[in-house]
Amino acid sequence: MPRFLYSVLFYCLLPAICLRLLWRAVRSPNYAKRWGERFGFVGHPDSGKEIIWLHAVSVGETLAAVTLIKALQEKYPGYRLMVTCMTPTGSERITAAFGGSVEHSYAPYDMPDAVARFLGRVRPKLLIIMETELWPNTIAACNKRNIPVILANGRLSDKSSRAYQRINSLVRPMLNGLHTVAAQHTDDAQRFQSFGLSDTTVTVTGNIKFDLNIAPALKDAVAQLSKDWRGTTQRRIFLAASTHRGEDEIILAGFAKIKAQVESALLVLVPRHPERFNQVAELCHSAGFSVVRRSANIPVGAADILLGDSMGELMTFFGACDLAFVGGSFVPTGGHNMIEAAAWGTPVLTGPHLFNFTEAAQLLTEAGGMKVCQNFDDLADQCILLLQDESQRMQMGDAARHVAEANRGALDRLLAVITQII
Repeated sequence: MPRFLYSVLFYCLLPAICLRLLWRAVRSPNYAKRWGERFGFVGHPDSGKEIIWLHAVSVGETLAAVTLIKALQEKYPGYRLMVTCMTPTGSERITAAFGGSVEHSYAPYDMPDAVARFLGRVRPKLLIIMETELWPNTIAACNKRNIPVILANGRLSDKSSRAYQRINSLVRPMLNGLHTVAAQHTDDAQRFQSFGLSDTTVTVTGNIKFDLNIAPALKDAVAQLSKDWRGTTQRRIFLAASTHRGEDEIILAGFAKIKAQVESALLVLVPRHPERFNQVAELCHSAGFSVVRRSANIPVGAADILLGDSMGELMTFFGACDLAFVGGSFVPTGGHNMIEAAAWGTPVLTGPHLFNFTEAAQLLTEAGGMKVCQNFDDLADQCILLLQDESQRMQMGDAARHVAEANRGALDRLLAVITQII
């Protein structure tokens, strides 16, 4: 009955969902495209191979899934992957990373007819869901068709767990429909088990975001980019990555204070969502800074700010900067992936909202590779200190790199789990 009521509510909200897509399409036109896929109208894969369906909701989960997808392609050449997401940015990342080597579409909305239509056309042998993107009708439909569902790199924050408890009658059957939960941390595993999942269903494999592969070509790109940005004056570079609405003003206020002490400093500002690029550029100009846009493909020169309005370059930016702030943390979004910066040995700064990366944040903070800032004054003071003190900056970066390297291995453990099921 709870899932029936949930389905009725979903259908009732469908007009509002479509209007929201149109509203988002005003700033990001790709939201107006490929609506059929969201209702399960996808092409049937014609490769003749059995399908593994992997779902990653947005760009963050998609990037985390890249190493897993490549490993699955290598380990199981007899299968073809169908990779789904929910956002145009995630879709662009999938296409850029894999081209035609995987099938790709938006995932169907969690309505019985849309899910049934998708499953009938794709006919997957296994569904792998990244992190927390759980949908009652999708899991129930897979169970009905004997399609095992793995939650990979699974996390369940204390906040999400409390929210789930309020709709326990809907959530408990959904979670118990999972074949396996490969949890990031013991805390995540315990929260899943509080909903009745058995010890045999839940296993701790670690966070695959630590299993980064920094290829030689990427190192070469970083070296060239760093040279271009620093110029002949060897200016210091402060990266503000994946910023959200409400954070850019904090970053710009802090940068004004930084410029008073480190006059030649360059801010590389990368908004999380492409539809905000123009708005953030206007904020930078309004604050009195000179701005060059990455998409213009012109030298930075003496500009104060480089606006990172390109796609797929953030990992390179993390390697080319002296110091990185990771966004989604001055607003209650829960933070974004600070492990990418740590893997380069780049010191990390964040705001206080880190519930999406609790374990990684704790490891990095305790090791001295990351500092949590409370406001723009705190952020600016930490930046000034680290940009002016090379010894402390290098010590902090080494600590971050050590944490990133010491926590690898989750990918192999996750693959071992998948092997037991396929």
